[in-house]
Order: sequence, then C-alpha cells, then structure tokens
Amino acid sequence: MRIFQRWSYWVSLVCLSFLMLSSPAFADTTDYTTKVNHRPDGIGKIYMGREIAQVMGHQGAAWLERSARGLEERPQQAIDLLDLQPSDTVADIGAGTGYFAFRMAPQVKQVYAVDVQPEMLDIMAEIQSEKHIENVDRVLGANQNPNLTADTIDLALMVDAYHEFDYPKEMMQGLVTALKPGGRVALLEYKGENPLIPIKKLHKMTQRQVRHELEAVGLEFIENKQDLPQQHLLIFRKPV
Repeated sequence: MRIFQRWSYWVSLVCLSFLMLSSPAFADTTDYTTKVNHRPDGIGKIYMGREIAQVMGHQGAAWLERSARGLEERPQQAIDLLDLQPSDTVADIGAGTGYFAFRMAPQVKQVYAVDVQPEMLDIMAEIQSEKHIENVDRVLGANQNPNLTADTIDLALMVDAYHEFDYPKEMMQGLVTALKPGGRVALLEYKGENPLIPIKKLHKMTQRQVRHELEAVGLEFIENKQDLPQQHLLIFRKPV
C-alpha cells in the first residue's frame, strides 16, 4: 500500500510540474534573461538579444497629442499606407490616447483600442466623447494578452509600442490568435538603423530585429513601406 501511495505521489508531482510549465504564467521563463546594469531607458529584461524599453506612462499623454506630431511622423500618410477597407475590424495595440484609433475609425467598421494603462483609457474616453466617435471600443489589455476574441481582427496596428511590451512573445501569440487567417500586423517603429533620429536607442528598432521576433511567433513578413521620414512601417501576415 505504501509503495502504491509513494508511486501515486510522484506521478501527481510530475503531472503538476508539467501543467505549471505549460501555463502562460510559466511559459516565458526560458525566453527572457535579465541584467543588473541596464540602460536608463530599459528595464533590464532581454528578449531575443534586445533589451525591453521602459513604458511611457500616462503622464506623457500630452506628447502623444502634440501638434507637431503631424509634421514629424506624418500619421495620416501612415494610415493611408495601411490600405484599410470599410469592412475591416482593426485593433490598435498600445493605443495610448487613441491618436491613431480615432483617425482610423472613419475608414473601417470597428476599432478596438487596447492599452494596459487604465489611465490612458480614461484619457481616451474623454477625447472620444469630444469627438463623438462611436465605433471605437476601449479594451484594457494585460501584459501577456491583448484580451481580444480569437479570429476577429483584420489588422492589428502597433505604433511605437511593441518595443515596450513586458512579454513580447506572449503578447504577440495572443495577438496572432486574435487575427483572422490572413489578417495583418503593422508595426510603426522609429528606425533603429538611423542614429540621427532623436529618439532614445531602446525606443527604436531595426527591421532585422522586428522580423526576427515576429517571424518567431509564426507571422509572415510582407514588406517594409519606407515612405515615412523617421519610422519603419513593417507589414506582416498571419498564414491562411
């Protein structure tokens, strides 16, 4: 009897260990490393050779809404390059104040504006009320999941946000699940190849690094629309 109980104990322990390692909370342990002496604009967490940048908090919301942004980044040109369709359901991941979400809304069926900061969603709600926009839904995301329904998104846009994700692998896996087959991902990121762009190093990304990370979660690289002065516009697709 004791032998059977001991055997049952070890079988249960092995099964429990397997379940723990298979769960999202434990899935990232081998994907990330840390370093003590990290850059001031980083968090000391390394993913695929890249240090993750600090998140720009809701205290910086005014910078997202600055009047000079239109000239510096040409956001309307970026939106035009996305080839949006009236039937599209779009997700703006790391939406911040809704700067891009509200500009895309008139061109598409539905926009989900996702952010992990409740304060940003509050700011977004005020702006949305002023603009009387009805087809933007605000979504509180989690660090490891955008909290979007599977197979519902035609296009997911991330504007200068991906480099700040605490768990980029898990977040992108959740986003891939939310995409429809053939759905697209568009990343706007300051060009890491250009040292003259006056943005902190960890808040820029190279095309090579972006492809390295997004292709690792099963996305197919389509193109880099290099029409913008300071940013890459990298387009990926979920396989059909």
